[in-house]
Amino acid sequence: MTDDLILLADTIHTLDGATTPVQAVAVQDGLIAAVGSRDDAAAWRTAATEVIDLGSATLTPGLVDCHIHPVFGLDLTSGCELSGAQNLDDVRALLRAEADAAGPEGWVLGWGLDPNVFGTAAVHRDAIDGVLGGRPALIRLFDGHSALANASALERAGVTGPHRFNQAADVVCDAQGVPTGLLLEAAAIELVDRVLPKESADDRKARLAALLGSFSRSGLTGGHVMDLGEGSLELYRALEDDGELPLRLRCAPWCMPGGGVHDWAEVAALTHQGGRRWSVDAVKLFVDGTVDNGTAWLHRPDAYGQSTASFWPSPAEYTAAVHYFAARGIPTATHAIGDAGVAHVLDALESLPGGPGATVHRVEHIETVPDELVERFRRLGVAASMQPTHCTHYSRADHTDNWSARLGTERANHAWRCRDLRDAGVVLGLGSDWPIAPFEPLPIMADAQLRRQAGRPGQAPVGPDQALTALQALEGYTSHAARAAGLWGVAGSISVGKRADFTAFELDPLLAAPDELAGSGVVGTFVGGEVQFLRDRVG
Repeated sequence: MTDDLILLADTIHTLDGATTPVQAVAVQDGLIAAVGSRDDAAAWRTAATEVIDLGSATLTPGLVDCHIHPVFGLDLTSGCELSGAQNLDDVRALLRAEADAAGPEGWVLGWGLDPNVFGTAAVHRDAIDGVLGGRPALIRLFDGHSALANASALERAGVTGPHRFNQAADVVCDAQGVPTGLLLEAAAIELVDRVLPKESADDRKARLAALLGSFSRSGLTGGHVMDLGEGSLELYRALEDDGELPLRLRCAPWCMPGGGVHDWAEVAALTHQGGRRWSVDAVKLFVDGTVDNGTAWLHRPDAYGQSTASFWPSPAEYTAAVHYFAARGIPTATHAIGDAGVAHVLDALESLPGGPGATVHRVEHIETVPDELVERFRRLGVAASMQPTHCTHYSRADHTDNWSARLGTERANHAWRCRDLRDAGVVLGLGSDWPIAPFEPLPIMADAQLRRQAGRPGQAPVGPDQALTALQALEGYTSHAARAAGLWGVAGSISVGKRADFTAFELDPLLAAPDELAGSGVVGTFVGGEVQFLRDRVG
C-alpha cells in the first residue's frame, strides 16, 4: 500500500465507537486508508509517504461549523464593530470615530449593536441622528435580522413611511407614520442597503479569502453555509481558481415567501452544483424572525404583545415549499426560533408523504420550546442545529436581558435545550451563526459545557441543566455535524474510507477543563489529507 500521508498523534479520537486506542492514520487519495498504532504505521510507510508526527496533540475528525454566513457576513460586518458597547454613549463614541474615518461624504456603517444598550426604550434613530454630522448611517443589530438607519440614510433610500412586503418584514413607524429608523428583516433592510456604495470585486474576494483562512486556523475544516446570496458562486469559483478553499463549504440558498413554484424551481436548480470543496446541497427557509425584535413566532405574545405571526404570511405556503423540495430529495434547513415556529416546521415535515424519510431535514436555532416538541424531534428523525453562544453571549441567568424579558420567566427557562435534545436521541449539530457570534469553535464547545462565557467564571450559567458533556460538544462539530448534513457515510469520524479531514488540538477536548480548552490553540487542520494549517506552516 502506498500512502500519501501518515499522521501520528499520542491521542486520536475516532468518534466511530471503536474502543481500541489509535495513534496513527494513513491517507490515500484524500480518504482514510488505515487507522492503527504507531507500530502499524511503520509497516504502512514507503519512501514516498509524508509522515507528520503531531506528538502530544489530540487528533479528531475535522471540525465543521453547522451554521455560518461567510459571504453574507462580509456585508453584515462592514464598518465598526459595536458588540462591545455597554451603553448608548459607547455606541455614539464609536460611530463618531467611524464618521471621522468615512469623511464628510461617506456612509457610516456599524454592526453587532445590542438592543440592550437602549434599556427599556425602543430602538430609535434619535439615538444617533445628532452625532454624525448629517452623514447617512446604517447600523446592523447583533441578530442580523434588523438594522437602524438614521434620517439621512432613510432620505437617500426614499423611505418615508410604512412599506408592504411579501414576508413578515417591517419599516417600523411611529404613531404619525414617520419611520423610527428600525428596519426588521431582510426585505426592509434591503431598502437602504441597495443604495449603499458597493465594494469592489477584488476587495470582496480578498476579504473572503482572509476570513476563510481565519476559519481554518481556528480549527474548522468545513462549514454549513446558510445562504447563497448574490455573487457567492462567483466568489467561491474565483477562490478555487486562484488556489484552493481551505475548508469545505456546503451551501443552502434561501427560499423566501411570495414566489411560488416558479421561484422554488429556480432555487432547486441551484442545488447539485459546486467545485472541489464547495457545493450547493440544501435549501434554507425562515418560518420566523427573532425574539429580540418581536418577529419570532410564539404560541403566546411576548411582553410587548409581539412575536405572534409566521415569517410566511401564509404558513400553508411554507408547508407547500417544504413538500416541493422534499419531493425532489433536497434537504431543508428552517430558521425557527419560537415555539409556534418550531411546531409548524415539525408539522410540515410530519405531513410529508411517508414522513421525512431518508432526506435529512433540520431546524436552525430552536431557542424556546416545550417538552412535547423535544420528543417530536426524536420521533420524526429531524436534526437540530443550535448555537451555544447565542445563549451565553446574549442572555442572562437573571433574565434581565431583552430576550428573556420579552419571553417571560417560563419560556426563558425553556431556552436552548441542547442537553434535552441530545438525551432524547436527537442529532444535534453545533455552530456559531457567524457573524452573529464569534466563529472560533473551541470557545463555543466550552460554552456548550459551561452555559456561560468561557473565561468568565464569575458569570452565572444560563440553564445549567442544559449543559452538554465534553463528548457531546465535540460530536456537535464532528459526528453530529455530518449526520445533520446527511454525510455520515463519508464524514464525521476517523474511519477507513471516509474523508481525510482532521483537526489537531493542543489540549484534549475530552479531558481539558472547558475554560482551559477555550484558551488553548489548534495545532493544525487537514482537508482531504492536505495540510491547510500546521502551526507556523500553511499548506
